[in-house]
Amino acid sequence: MSNVSLLTELIDSLKCLPGVGQKSAQRMAYHLLDSNRQGALQLSNVLNESMQRIGNCERCRDYTEEKLCSLCANPRRDITTLCVVESPSDVLAIESTASFSGLFFVLLGQLSPLDGIGPEEIGMPLLAERLALGEVEEVIVATSSTIEGEATAHYIAQLAHKYNSKIKVSRLAQGVPLGGELGYLDQSTLALSIANRNRLD
Repeated sequence: MSNVSLLTELIDSLKCLPGVGQKSAQRMAYHLLDSNRQGALQLSNVLNESMQRIGNCERCRDYTEEKLCSLCANPRRDITTLCVVESPSDVLAIESTASFSGLFFVLLGQLSPLDGIGPEEIGMPLLAERLALGEVEEVIVATSSTIEGEATAHYIAQLAHKYNSKIKVSRLAQGVPLGGELGYLDQSTLALSIANRNRLD
């Protein structure tokens, strides 16, 4: 039998959330126990079901409960334009601008050789398969403005031109600060960046 109390386990478990340290985790735990046990039970049930049922879209790698996400399954989306992002949260951020009607591909990371993250680890073979179909006319690279993000962007540009030299490869433009992450930008800034994207050659 464990010598660690359930309360301690609860607090330690809450610390897995981003930005939550010991004090924040303690406040959350006591709040749930003091005044919102029903909410805590609902959260527990939804978390458990989500971890069991939510996976990645077979085509774009976004989060979904089905084989294909709702965007990939939508026949009204523009299949000729593909926006490549680093994470599912970036898809949500761009979709919130209501300024993009194409499809997405989610890398689930960025190239980082020092960390052992190469093309295979971020789904480049699957992206290559998408490009090889010949449907895509423009690739919008929406990776972060970091050294790793820029390296990833250039790799994608080279990959796209390998399959079709006529593919237009563009990069998000105005409004995305150096080192900025898409998930933290406001909708108007993202919309402007999409509208004023730059071509990568």
